[in-house]
Amino acid sequence: MPSDHPSVIDLPNFIQATRDSGYRSTASAIAELVDNSLEAGATRVFISVRPDPRPDRDTPIVDVTDNGAGMSRKTLRESLRFGGSSRFGARHGLGRFGMGLPNASLSQSRRVEVVSWTSPKSCWFTYLDVNEIVAGRMEVVPMPQQMQLPPALAKLESDTGTVVRWSDCDRLENRRSSTIERKLISTLGRVFRHFIWQGVRIFVNGQVVAGIDPLYVHRKSPLVGAEAFGNPLEFRVRTTPTSNEYGVVKVTFSELPVEQWASLTTIEKRERGISNGAGVSIVRGGREIDYGWFFMGGKRRENYDDWWRCEVQFEPVLDDAFGITHTKQEIRPAEHLLEALSAELEEIAKALNARARTRYAKLKSAAQVAPVESQLQRGDAQLPTLPKRSAVGADLALLRRVVPKTTSTGGDASTPSVQYRLIEEDQPDAAFFRTVTDGDRVVVVINTKHAFYKAIYGKLTEGSVLSNEDCLRFLQALLLSAGRAEAMAKRQSDVDAIEGFRKHWGQVLSLLLGQ
Repeated sequence: MPSDHPSVIDLPNFIQATRDSGYRSTASAIAELVDNSLEAGATRVFISVRPDPRPDRDTPIVDVTDNGAGMSRKTLRESLRFGGSSRFGARHGLGRFGMGLPNASLSQSRRVEVVSWTSPKSCWFTYLDVNEIVAGRMEVVPMPQQMQLPPALAKLESDTGTVVRWSDCDRLENRRSSTIERKLISTLGRVFRHFIWQGVRIFVNGQVVAGIDPLYVHRKSPLVGAEAFGNPLEFRVRTTPTSNEYGVVKVTFSELPVEQWASLTTIEKRERGISNGAGVSIVRGGREIDYGWFFMGGKRRENYDDWWRCEVQFEPVLDDAFGITHTKQEIRPAEHLLEALSAELEEIAKALNARARTRYAKLKSAAQVAPVESQLQRGDAQLPTLPKRSAVGADLALLRRVVPKTTSTGGDASTPSVQYRLIEEDQPDAAFFRTVTDGDRVVVVINTKHAFYKAIYGKLTEGSVLSNEDCLRFLQALLLSAGRAEAMAKRQSDVDAIEGFRKHWGQVLSLLLGQ
């Protein structure tokens, strides 16, 4: 080309600069190739990460093979051009910019080779090589050459497909194949979870990739146990602030099981993605694009937010509203989208945070009261025998939930004859507490709606500091209110019953206080 008509780009410099295009990891770059496979209708994607057999190479070779529709000679050549895509600007699938294959590949490797076939007799090969481009020996994508379908690919039992190979990998996130394999299984399982649950099978070095649900709700996810919080929300959002075209945003919240998982070790919580995992999964057309603290308005992320999750799914028609980048790794929400979602999502996030805080307080309270429960169980033999009662309905259900019937009335003397529990729950009446028993199990239910709970008991279980004067005043209020209630007794039988109650209460209190 004449020097007075320079190209729009300086090819050698452009290729070297575009290698720094911002892929977060090797797994995110490989996810781009999986996108292409799924766009081509693949139902199986095989990823191989293996040591390079050449003695002068110490980095792996990466192959991504699929059973998709394959590419013709013309389409194959176009696929390796930056911006070369038959789907450029499309708003209905995973691809849009035509940058994925060359951009992702050269971000990790200096050479990418592609074999694609639309029938066993129509198999084509071409490549891109950074070294050749920088040296000036490659200015265009080489015309694909026809070749015989390799026997290894014939074993796929598919008449169509594509293989992408990275064979000079100088920018992989890790050099060890086993480390790359582990990260791929985790990342791809999460990014493509919805496709996997719909039947797509992805393999990494022969291992099947399971769909990983960051909400911990889907029954096919490796770790499940959370519950959906409320019904999914749907928002109709303009594609641009002034457009008359709309897209649908679907938002789902889940609540993690604090009672079951709070006792996990720090390492276990980190391995399972619970600790420091608070956030929102952004899903475009079934594929996770980003994960972070989005649409929460002015709410800051706190430790209690680890105990809920959110997923925001949207249609590709809303790409401009979400600010999708060509690497499909992050979003930059437009102001009109934030206005449409943030207020309502922030309120739900605050409610879930409060619920987690309350559940943690109950766990803490249960841990604090456990020594007292055990002390009473050990000293129960010193007290009068409890009469047998038959709990029914809701009371029986509560006993079964709180303290399963595992006690024995005979045999091993070390086994407590009565199990005691003190729990905190909302109650519908005005009493501060109520007792549920069947003779072998005694559950005292503290009413979390009662003024005494709000004023002192709940604050103490949360670790709030109260002065001695406040504690004494609340204790005096407790005793005076009990005396006032006792004075309401009119029949002698009621007076005798209350007097017996006071004597039994005093006896048990002395036992617990070691007197």
